[in-house]
Amino acid sequence: MRDLSRDLLDWYDVHARTMPWRVGPTGKKDGVRPDPYAVWMSEIMLQQTTVAAVTEYFKRFITRWPTVADLAAAQDADVMGEWAGLGYYARARNLLKCARAVVALHGGEFPTDHAALLKLPGIGPYTAAAIASIAFDLRHVVVDGNVERVMARMFDEHTPLPAAKPILTEHANRLTPTDRPGDHAQAVMDLGATICTPKSPACGICPWRDPCAGRIAGTAPELPKKTPKKPKPVRHGTVYLAQRNDGAWLVETRPDKGLLGGMMGWPGSDWVDTSLPRPSDPPLETAWQKLQGEVRHTFTHFHLILDVMIAKVDDITPDRGRFLARTDFRPSDLPTVMRKAFDLSQK
Repeated sequence: MRDLSRDLLDWYDVHARTMPWRVGPTGKKDGVRPDPYAVWMSEIMLQQTTVAAVTEYFKRFITRWPTVADLAAAQDADVMGEWAGLGYYARARNLLKCARAVVALHGGEFPTDHAALLKLPGIGPYTAAAIASIAFDLRHVVVDGNVERVMARMFDEHTPLPAAKPILTEHANRLTPTDRPGDHAQAVMDLGATICTPKSPACGICPWRDPCAGRIAGTAPELPKKTPKKPKPVRHGTVYLAQRNDGAWLVETRPDKGLLGGMMGWPGSDWVDTSLPRPSDPPLETAWQKLQGEVRHTFTHFHLILDVMIAKVDDITPDRGRFLARTDFRPSDLPTVMRKAFDLSQK
């Protein structure tokens, strides 16, 4: 196992991906250590999201709020606005809660202790292990989707996910060295992202080619096995886009709990199963017009179809929501599904 880890680290020293939150192996040799704040933020952003999607968001966040204390002092609406479009919005709320907890409980420094990290809002076992390993070079096992795929192929493990998670974690644990565990964790991730890819793995240039049981058995491309997912249900609803004569838009801040929690959006109805009548719940009494077309969006657990109603209104008081001046309204502050509705209204 030590030889395997050494081979992988030798490969990583040459082929490590360059990322804005990462201190590569060369930097570490020069005595530069990863910033725990950057590691934490990147790991939160990368949950259920790709590196390509996260990179520009990370750069904007770290430029606007360069320290955890800066982020802790930020306005909720500003953070939620910068997060808009990245999805899984509970992460943004937990980002703020965690930053404020680090400042209040730990003097603005992330704790090195794995157990203490787990007590922070929004940090689960994977994120705590990643921070402890990558930022502080402590030996903790870091297992994401890339690592699961590499382990399933390396050990020719055919138990389907998610049942295979404990088995694959134990394989990863056996391979994790005490020397440079943070680099090792990132090396396995890079191996899965660049060589041991979901389709057509490049086994010929893999540093673990020779001992890989899945390659030897010829089963690597079909691993890891996964339990078939149930079809996603479909829901539908209505959103209402009202613009005042002075150009202000009627918006509302969604409740903190639930989908798109804390985000700015359009007033709308509940989202119900398509077996039920499409609900309507206008935020004010006026002559609404239904737009041609509809908004379609997919969340983790269901597909959503929205009718879009529009209206031009005078200076009236809505039943809910608030009018936001044209100069203060930025479509980029809207979550993706709400921005789709806006884009449809502009056609």
